Amino acid sequence: MIDNTNDYRPTSEVAADRWAQALHLFDNGAAPHEETTAERWERAQLLFQAKDYVPAAKLLTEVVDENPNQTGPRLLLARAYYHSAQLRRAEEQLRDIVERSPVEHYAHLMLGRTLQRQGRHDEAAPWLRIAAAFAGEPAAG
Repeated sequence: MIDNTNDYRPTSEVAADRWAQALHLFDNGAAPHEETTAERWERAQLLFQAKDYVPAAKLLTEVVDENPNQTGPRLLLARAYYHSAQLRRAEEQLRDIVERSPVEHYAHLMLGRTLQRQGRHDEAAPWLRIAAAFAGEPAAG
C-alpha cells in the first residue's frame, strides 16, 4: 500500500485516493492489506475524478494488465492518457477498444479527438463520422 498520509491538495483537502485507503484504518492490527484489483480500480477512479491523471493512469495500467478484456478500465485509462497529454498511449488503448468492441461509440469519438489533438485531422475524420452515426447525428459535410 502506498503511504501518502501527508498528501493534501492545495485546498487543504485530503487527496482523493486517501479515502479508498481509509477503509482499512480499523483492521485491528491485522496483517498488512494487499490491495485488490477492485480496490485499485476504485482508487484510480477517485484519482481520475480529482483530475490526478498521471497517478490514475499508473493504477489503471495495472488494472488493465490484470483484466485486459474489460472495456471500462481500458477506456478510463485512455481518458487519463488523453487528459495528461500522453496521446500516443491514449490512441493505442482506444484502437484496442474499437478492435475488441466496435460498437463502443465513445471510444470512436475519443479516438477521433485524440487524432485531432495530434494534428492528424484526416485520420480523425472517419472516427468522428462513426461516432456521430452512433449518436444519431447528421453527417458533417
